[in-house]
Amino acid sequence: MKFSTLSFLALTTSVGAFAPSFGATRSSTSLDARKPFISGNWKLNPQTKDEAVTLASEIAASINDDTPDADIALFVPYVFIESAMGEVDGKISIGAEGVCPEINGAFTGAVSASMLQSIGVHWALAGHSERRVIFGEGDEYINGQVLKLLDLGMSCMLCIGESESEYDQNLAGAVCAVQLKKGLAGVSKEDMSRMAIAYEPVWAIGTGKVATPETAQNVHATCRAIIKDMYDEETADACRILYGGSVSPESVDELMAQEDIDGALVGGASLDSSKFGRIINFQPL
Repeated sequence: MKFSTLSFLALTTSVGAFAPSFGATRSSTSLDARKPFISGNWKLNPQTKDEAVTLASEIAASINDDTPDADIALFVPYVFIESAMGEVDGKISIGAEGVCPEINGAFTGAVSASMLQSIGVHWALAGHSERRVIFGEGDEYINGQVLKLLDLGMSCMLCIGESESEYDQNLAGAVCAVQLKKGLAGVSKEDMSRMAIAYEPVWAIGTGKVATPETAQNVHATCRAIIKDMYDEETADACRILYGGSVSPESVDELMAQEDIDGALVGGASLDSSKFGRIINFQPL
């Protein structure tokens, strides 16, 4: 596998780490122009440090010389970040599942971007539907997370997506437009090089339901058009947009074959090293 040595990320101050190049000439918005990004979100799992260490080690072992040239990341619970980093031999970037938009102060239970940065974290999630729905994090709060991460030179994966009722009412594009515009408010064209977008239809998260590749492609193309409208074609073409929502070994190849799907944010399957290993080793069609 021709991946960058991601352990270097913990030592470098380069704000361009793990980001697409804006200088590349591209004739279309195809995956060929953007480096694939395969990521896992462990959520409130596993239950012990030993389990986390074993899982991270097994996932790292699935990466070999035949693995597609892709960036790979795991977003894990705060308490497992450093342990996971020690097990992946630089093959995988270990990120945080969230962050507080404040740096310090009376915010009991919060973890700041600067705290994460101090232990070598470069990536964090913002806007995951479970944070929006269960924990009540609104668009303004999510935008604060995005801006704080970028302000410190870190990178952010902004999660967006519609509910099943919104999808049934053909509102997927409208919902994604609102979440993109509010989530990216104040983000410059230059800082978009440190952003990734994860489209996760809420109705597909943890349900076993997967949007058809054609449906996912249509929404991803819509999201790219929205980013083009917000910035320009160059920024839209360079931005990586991942699909999330019950991604599995059985669905990943066809999803990754779509023109505007640049990777995957994987939930349940990332807790099974065999399944996630197969997703990392997706087969280009």
